[in-house]
Amino acid sequence: MSSSSDIQIKELNKRASGQAFEVILSPSTPDAKVEFPLSPNKKKETSLDEIKRKLEAAEERRRSHEAEVLKQLAEKREHEKEVIQKAIEENCNFSKLAQEKLNQKMEVNKENRSARMAALNEKFKEKDKKLQEVRKNKETGKEADV
Repeated sequence: MSSSSDIQIKELNKRASGQAFEVILSPSTPDAKVEFPLSPNKKKETSLDEIKRKLEAAEERRRSHEAEVLKQLAEKREHEKEVIQKAIEENCNFSKLAQEKLNQKMEVNKENRSARMAALNEKFKEKDKKLQEVRKNKETGKEADV
């Protein structure tokens, strides 16, 4: 321990970051009482009522904290329900939209097929008419030769 007339320096334990010192200033008057700030506080006596009051306050804080946690959990569950409901609605909407698009495509395909079949039938009818004309002309041509 080093000392001078007004200052006392007390070396504390060495630390990884360096050394630590406690500097104590001596009082200006020689008969003044020296108090060390690092000395432990004196405990006052606690009464039974004070202990009960502190326990009740601690219980109230615990209940309040528990109520807050339960409230947060309820809010979280409500939010999860909302998210799930929204996802179900979006899925249903997507399914309906996909079904409508599929039905439209099928209807267009059906109309196109009907139109192609009608065109083919018309083409076959024209070929039948031509064949009939050719047969008729052939028969009339044979009759004219005979």
